[in-house]
Amino acid sequence: MKLTLEGLKNKEAWEAAGISLPLYDIETVVRETKESPVWVHFGAGNIFRIFIGGIADTLIAQGESTKGITCVETFDFDVIDKIYDPYDNLVLAVTLNADGSTGKKVIGSLTEAVRAQSGVAAEWNRLKEIFVNPELQMASFTITEKGYALKGTEGNYFPFILADLENGPEKAVSAMAVVCALLLERFKANKAPLAVVSMDNCSHNGEKLKQSIMTVAKEWESRGFAEKAFVDYLEDESVVSFPWSMIDKITPRPADSVCSELEKAGVEDMAPVITSKKTYIAPFVNAEGPQYLVIEDKFPNGRPALEKAGVYMTDRDTVNKVERMKVTTCLNPLHTALAVYGCVLGYDLIADEMKDAQLNRLVHEIGPVEGMPVVTDPGILSPLEFVDEVIRVRIPNPFMPDTPQRIATDTSQKVGIRYGETIKAYVEKYGDAKKLKAIPLAIAGWCRYLLAVDDQGKAFELSSDPMIPELTEKLKGIEFGKPETYHGQLKEILSNENIFGIDLYQAGIGEKIEEMFCAQITGAGAVRETLKRELDK
Repeated sequence: MKLTLEGLKNKEAWEAAGISLPLYDIETVVRETKESPVWVHFGAGNIFRIFIGGIADTLIAQGESTKGITCVETFDFDVIDKIYDPYDNLVLAVTLNADGSTGKKVIGSLTEAVRAQSGVAAEWNRLKEIFVNPELQMASFTITEKGYALKGTEGNYFPFILADLENGPEKAVSAMAVVCALLLERFKANKAPLAVVSMDNCSHNGEKLKQSIMTVAKEWESRGFAEKAFVDYLEDESVVSFPWSMIDKITPRPADSVCSELEKAGVEDMAPVITSKKTYIAPFVNAEGPQYLVIEDKFPNGRPALEKAGVYMTDRDTVNKVERMKVTTCLNPLHTALAVYGCVLGYDLIADEMKDAQLNRLVHEIGPVEGMPVVTDPGILSPLEFVDEVIRVRIPNPFMPDTPQRIATDTSQKVGIRYGETIKAYVEKYGDAKKLKAIPLAIAGWCRYLLAVDDQGKAFELSSDPMIPELTEKLKGIEFGKPETYHGQLKEILSNENIFGIDLYQAGIGEKIEEMFCAQITGAGAVRETLKRELDK
């Protein structure tokens, strides 16, 4: 069996392999979408293919839509060459269930794949055709937060961005310049309305996207590439909107076990590829079952019936609350605690940590116990039900190949949101955060992790983090097995409001964290003993 339009004609073989096929006529959907696209998406990677593509697939199957999605790749054109074109833009979606079973279906809603290359006339002209079509309703994005970045840490434009600003719309290369150039084409053609929707997993994503597009537009105006009326067009949210969204679905890299399972079932050419830009991708996408997409309902040119495919359509404030609920209470703080303790205790799979009595207890205390009294309740999702699913179903799923080492990346950039917000809420509600036990224990675990020595005294490699040199310098002199070498080295870290958003001593928990940390450096097994003692109090 081949994952192509021709290959799908052998329906009996696919059904015998337990793989569901689209019931709609894919070629008709492709034709109608190409004639008049309504939805274009930038970023042709895995979460888009299985989640966003799956939404469009559901709408078509339900008869709610006759159009698919036009896919645009802005970064790694090998993805189009190796994963889209040879497979007629079809996706084999594999859901990794917690009981070990897999759900398998072919998604046929990705109707066209275009490379965002202004230097290739056929690709560039096709993108212009798509954007001048007045029927186009939305342009969405999963290009990662880095895709919106225009400047480095020192506040200067990246060289490739500066080149785009100097060279103008017709020579655009970066994602933000390409999109701005295409919006300029729409403005010049008909000034038609459009929703420009970030679906990337970052806070205030719509705001970040708009800011970057507006920056490019204003720079082009100052250089004579665009008129002031174009900037005004983009700034008018009744015409061009930039809705905020919250997305949540764990989509790890393609698993070898899934590839083997598909090939045993008779599906040919399923092997993952590594592109020249180091993208690890396959004709199939494997992901967890649970998924959430919450979007601000601000679509000036109309939109597909997204709510019919499980998308929560709401207002900006609610999107913000859902994200805050997830990031500060129900998911991310739990992941970070498992990440740092997992590295110190020698785990290499997050799911395995949930079989550990102390670590399981720790995440129960952080989320349902300590988080719930101050959780932000968005109304459209229950925080208790969300965190229960995270702890019972999502994190323990043994078939999700996620590692503590990956999740420990950039922890210094995350602890302020993942723990600091709850600590601040406790201070506001109770006067201090002294009621907290598990969150201080998680922070003590992070500090212990920074020593880069496991619970048996063996060195390990810290995950990448921009503050590692500065943090490890502050911890200098502390030796494993010698608690007497601790002379208050944590004080500068725990009092740093730039890290936690609050001075942890003023919150009443700085000394408690120091005590927990010191207990974890007394010798082999001290981390385990500290977890047992603190969680049994």
